[in-house]
Amino acid sequence: MPISSAIKGLQSIKSMQNVVKSGIPNKEESDFIKLYMLEKERTRLKSEEIRILLRLEFVQGRLKEIQDYNDEKAKEMHSIEVQGPDEKKTAGVKSDFKTMSIDY
Repeated sequence: MPISSAIKGLQSIKSMQNVVKSGIPNKEESDFIKLYMLEKERTRLKSEEIRILLRLEFVQGRLKEIQDYNDEKAKEMHSIEVQGPDEKKTAGVKSDFKTMSIDY
């Protein structure tokens, strides 16, 4: 004796293989849900775009600072190379400090 016949109504249960109907009905209500979800996604993407643009602005500013620093140092190195060997030595010896003798 099979077990399935002992349970009343088991033969009338439909499995997902037998169901042909779509999970989301193609009615006007589903359009509202779709519009709502698209609006949510649009606002999320807009806020993400704003965050990315702010980050891009910061990165471009930092890259400009680095490039300016590199240009400045390259000019300094170029001006040292243009000076003669005697000028290099005197430029390195000059100091703003003054020396004094102290008697004990």
